Amino acid sequence: MTTVQPRNTEYGKPVLRSDYQRSVAAYWNAEEDPVNLRLGDVDGLYHHHYGLGDYDPAVLETPAAQRDQAIIDEMHRLETAQAEVLLDHLGDVRPGDRLLDAGCGRGGSSIMANLRFGCEVDGVSISQKQVDFANEQARKRGVADRVRYHFKNMLDTGFETASRKAIWNNESTMYVDLHQLFAEHARQLEIGGRYVTITGCYNDVTGGRSKAVSQIDQHYTCNIHPRSQYFKAMQANNLVPISVIDLTAATIPYWELREKSSVATGVEAPFLQAYREGSFHYLLIAADRI
Repeated sequence: MTTVQPRNTEYGKPVLRSDYQRSVAAYWNAEEDPVNLRLGDVDGLYHHHYGLGDYDPAVLETPAAQRDQAIIDEMHRLETAQAEVLLDHLGDVRPGDRLLDAGCGRGGSSIMANLRFGCEVDGVSISQKQVDFANEQARKRGVADRVRYHFKNMLDTGFETASRKAIWNNESTMYVDLHQLFAEHARQLEIGGRYVTITGCYNDVTGGRSKAVSQIDQHYTCNIHPRSQYFKAMQANNLVPISVIDLTAATIPYWELREKSSVATGVEAPFLQAYREGSFHYLLIAADRI
């Protein structure tokens, strides 16, 4: 007897449309990294991004029995601070607006946006496991009627044209073609709507990916873009930058603390090298839809 597998589709189209997308989805469906899960366990906000700001050096002086958890708590505080910075740049969002978290991971930033603005938020991911996990967190918090996660491709979501007041990518643009991504975001944003990304990008001035940046790509199965490509793709898709902030110096302390933690993964050294040598930048870019 032949078992028919359910078709992996959204509105009649496959969600995963290339071998690369299937490999990325497989990576995140299999991922159970303590650096994501243990930090999220602190308060139920599960992030898939890095941190901003100086850490409290006192955590390293905590008695041995409590030191590991103190470091975990502090890393999570820095991650949540990063999400707050992103939300600060979404503009004038009202409770009646609708937002989109593109590449939502396990959904922490979407829940934070709902808590801050009171609006509806949809998150999309090509990892069914992440989507299921995030929807369960929204249910536990009693916000599942306002925060919803979908197994969708952020390059073609099927959401209505001009339906979004704001859209963001938090460290997820390195998995897709930027022109395709920004074309889809521009379609979904209302005129005057806001797009924000926080992302790592390699420095064009250095003449290509450094060894450290290539190691980051390999670790995460991603394809880090050059800094210039963001602005070219935005210009081509009616997105006009209003704010560009170099967060590189502000994220280095997070990586220095993470390197000392029990949840270090080995990618800390390439990140620190790339940031310190200037071959890699951590940017926030906010742009308006015209």
